[in-house]
Amino acid sequence: MTTTPTPPPLSETDDKVLKRLRRIEGQVRGLQRMIEEGRDCHDILIQVSGVRSALDAAGEQILEQYASGCRAHPGETVTPQDVVRAVKLLRG
Repeated sequence: MTTTPTPPPLSETDDKVLKRLRRIEGQVRGLQRMIEEGRDCHDILIQVSGVRSALDAAGEQILEQYASGCRAHPGETVTPQDVVRAVKLLRG
């Protein structure tokens, strides 16, 4: 029988990011409802903008964690090149 490794406990920042992502999930469900209800395109676009901003903020929090080394593999340091690569991923 193989066991899967236990993930490390969540940090306070992880908890904050998860709460933010759950709020974003709710906003996306709200967007779906708005479309199903035939709401005005202007209102829908405002909501899309809010979701995008919330995702950007969550990504920035995750990037800050990565840059500080907490998401590096054990024993590895985060290099400036790693941070640049992560920023490019975030900025897509």
